[in-house]
Amino acid sequence: MPDTEHRASDLQHRVHVDLPRISPDQMTTSQQTEPPPDPTGGRDGDAEFMIRHAG
Repeated sequence: MPDTEHRASDLQHRVHVDLPRISPDQMTTSQQTEPPPDPTGGRDGDAEFMIRHAG
């Protein structure tokens, strides 16, 4: 069974068994954000368009 021993040692060299295990909850990050400012400044562009072109 020398072939099996060779495979086991080969696997130990390829697999990083010394790395710490982490859960999926630890893989995510979050950051506080604020919404961007209103590009129209609170104006109703559709109403302004209708008033401007109502004739």
